[in-house]
Amino acid sequence: MDRILGKLKGDRVMWLILILLSLFSLLVVYSATGSLAFRKMGGNTFYYFAKQFIMLGLGFGVIALVIKFVKVKYLSIFSSIALLVSFGLLLVALVLRIGEGTGRTLGLGFITFQPAELVKISLVLFVSRLLANNQDAENPPSQFTFLKILVISGVVCLGISLSNFSTAALLFMTIMFLMFIGRVPIKYLLLTVGGGIAMIVLFYVLASNVNIGRINTVKGRIDRFIKGDPESEVGITQADYAKMAIFNGGQAGKGPGGSQIRNHMAAAYNDFIFAIMVEEYGWISFIVVFAYVVFAVRAGVIIRQCKRTFPAFIVAGLSLMFVLQAFINMGVSTGLLPVTGQTLPWISMGGTSTLFTAFSLGIILRVSYQNTLEEEQEEPEVDELEEVPEEDLAFVDSDI
Repeated sequence: MDRILGKLKGDRVMWLILILLSLFSLLVVYSATGSLAFRKMGGNTFYYFAKQFIMLGLGFGVIALVIKFVKVKYLSIFSSIALLVSFGLLLVALVLRIGEGTGRTLGLGFITFQPAELVKISLVLFVSRLLANNQDAENPPSQFTFLKILVISGVVCLGISLSNFSTAALLFMTIMFLMFIGRVPIKYLLLTVGGGIAMIVLFYVLASNVNIGRINTVKGRIDRFIKGDPESEVGITQADYAKMAIFNGGQAGKGPGGSQIRNHMAAAYNDFIFAIMVEEYGWISFIVVFAYVVFAVRAGVIIRQCKRTFPAFIVAGLSLMFVLQAFINMGVSTGLLPVTGQTLPWISMGGTSTLFTAFSLGIILRVSYQNTLEEEQEEPEVDELEEVPEEDLAFVDSDI
């Protein structure tokens, strides 16, 4: 184990967390996709297990490649180009409405992916560079810098919200957090929060008369969370099934593959996979919760080790998105939050989204590896003590 860990570059604890999450992912995805396998693959339940195993393997490959070849300075240089390209792909997806018809996916013939996943990473890199370039020991970032970040982030998040409101909200919260740790004046942030709340209220009020993107979907989810879902009276909503799964699991759980609710949930293997995990593993499943907490703590350690602001900002932003998305997913499964459609990162069954997540994780681990290299370069060289010939020692002794 020591030899294996010695070959891993970057924070070893984070590597162990990803391996742990991968094991849970394979077990729960294999169990939760039983019904899907019978509907689409003629009962071949091994198909989705193999698919998830391959995607996670490719994900680890992406992480290793990013650590080895993607230097942090490249991320700074190409962040603007990446943001422009990714946002352009997002607009193309919205116009063409490829895939599910929601504007989320874009097909390039050989591959179909969600441009929003690339936009998230690109925007965090872009904002991190702006904040890093405007750090002054005596003065906080200027009002112009704040407005530039706010306008660009607002336009990008608005574009994402037309097809995926929860992702846009998650990304905007991340940008707000980056501006907070980037010492943007609190009064600017409070004004932004107030304006955001006012905009959400306005969209909520107008949603009944305006049909733009997924505004009506968001309004419906909020209404069902606050007022209750009429369909819940007969217990047929995904949220109800999730609560039933957690209740059935109890403390000990039903054991691997023992879920009784998985075949009744359309999103058992992605949006509500945490509920199936709790049903099968009981309290053991909260190892996953603890793993995400430890991931956040290790991200903080990496940030403290950074000697430059840009790497620190990108680790803060990318790790926050990863952990916050996880807790939003678990909050939805337990009924603490309204349904959002956010998957459980590195555990839910995924395709290209797993690779984009792997890219962001690779960046975090690359920064950790770079910190290690810089520390090794700064260690002072210790001169070896020269051996003194015996005759010289004898001469000294004779003088004494």
